[in-house]
Amino acid sequence: MAAETARTASEEHYRHLFNAVDAGISVLQMRYDDDGRAADYRFVEVNRAFSTHTGLSDVEDRWVRDALPGVEQYWLDLYGEVDLTGQSRRVQHIASALDNRWFDVHAFRIGDPADHHVAALFTDITDRRRSEQELHQLNETLEQRITQALTEREATAEALRQAQKMEAIGQLTGGLAHDFNNMLTGVIGSIDLIRRFLESGRMDQVHRYLEAAETSAQRAAALTARLLAFGRRQSLDIRPTDVNQLVRGMEDFLRRTLGEQVSLAVALVPGLPPASTDANQLENALLNLCINARDAMPDGGHLTIETTTMQLDPGFAQTGEDLQPGDYVVLSVSDDGQGMSAQTITKVFEPFFTTKPIGQGTGLGLSMIYGFLKQSGGHVRIYSELGVGTSVKLFVPCSDAPVVVAEPRVTSMPVGAGETVLVVEDDAAVRMVIVNVLDELGYTACEAEHAEEAFAILQTSRQIDLMISDVGLPGLNGRQLAEIARQTRPGLKVLFVTGYAQGAAVRSGFLDHGMDMLTKPFQIDTLAIKVRQMLTP
Repeated sequence: MAAETARTASEEHYRHLFNAVDAGISVLQMRYDDDGRAADYRFVEVNRAFSTHTGLSDVEDRWVRDALPGVEQYWLDLYGEVDLTGQSRRVQHIASALDNRWFDVHAFRIGDPADHHVAALFTDITDRRRSEQELHQLNETLEQRITQALTEREATAEALRQAQKMEAIGQLTGGLAHDFNNMLTGVIGSIDLIRRFLESGRMDQVHRYLEAAETSAQRAAALTARLLAFGRRQSLDIRPTDVNQLVRGMEDFLRRTLGEQVSLAVALVPGLPPASTDANQLENALLNLCINARDAMPDGGHLTIETTTMQLDPGFAQTGEDLQPGDYVVLSVSDDGQGMSAQTITKVFEPFFTTKPIGQGTGLGLSMIYGFLKQSGGHVRIYSELGVGTSVKLFVPCSDAPVVVAEPRVTSMPVGAGETVLVVEDDAAVRMVIVNVLDELGYTACEAEHAEEAFAILQTSRQIDLMISDVGLPGLNGRQLAEIARQTRPGLKVLFVTGYAQGAAVRSGFLDHGMDMLTKPFQIDTLAIKVRQMLTP
């Protein structure tokens, strides 16, 4: 009697625990078909939570095919595998027959294997799965929205950049058209008047209008040079340069240019290392800055030119556009004039932008300086405050090579001694001028319009002492022509002439031994001197 009582108490305790568990629990008895595949299972026992999780009731002692006709074969295979192998399984899967609910199921074999009993502990995780799916979809749409927003932002930024570019191009072309039309009017008008004077025999006026035409043409050449400097496409003659000596050589001229109302102070650091730059362009830059400073002090003031050195570490260099770490010579021009606002400073390097009254400035000075320094590996920075003044600092890379003393200038027009010069130029007018100049100077000139014609001459046994070639030839360019020509004529000297050539922007990297360069347009005297220098042993 006592044993029976104990057994009953134990069963009641088990039943209490069985039904107190929040998870659904079912004990299943498996049945298999003739092929050994799970065909059905009977609900031997289920707890109260079973109905809560599945929505099924009164299933004990019923077969699942009867209690739930649409049950998927997946669940039978799962429990059959656990029964036959004895290995427990933990899965999360959907039950289509139970309104597409998701269940987290832990299945394991219990009791004697011959009884084919499997226990399944499970919970309904449908709400959790839906939340996860919604979160996943939200994340996916969030990524899409972020991508779309970034795309729209980039498109807006690109449209703004394009608008700014078009505004700059409009300003550039407008300024170009205005200035070039003025210069062309001077050239064309002067030539027309000269023709009229020649036809009427009035020679006394011809010289005056020849000078006017030449002046307008030189202004156009200077404008083109400034534009190339702004675009970093001018031909630079970069050499080790003593910046202190350059400033000293300009000091008297600058004092006369600034006038008596502006006091000039020059503070040069002794022992300044050579700078790697084009001395002529740096002189122009210094002159432009001094003139700008003078104009910013209409009632007079103080202007200071300083030199120093500065070593830029990577952190400091990153604060300047394209400014590389390293040693720099810094040339500064400071004034106590009107100064500029922050908004004006953002525009000062734009071509044709000027704060001066109409007719008193081209707006190309600072843009030229900016382009020249960038092309030569340097940088320019402006510090300014309204009513206080402006300081412009030019950062010029230091050079490891010593300064080379410049050759004395030739004052007389040198002439030839019958040497043969091959002229390769696709522009007929330019070719005609060069050939005629060479003939006048006593050279024997032969000409070619393009590289193919030049090859025909170079492949003959004719003596060629010098080849003058445009860089921008159609087809093979001048540099390629020179390389091929030197394969059969190794000692051929070559003088390149160029208005602009992509690869010729820095001469030291473009020219080999026995080569030199002239930038169009050039004076006849300059051509004569350069040809004679190259032909002189």
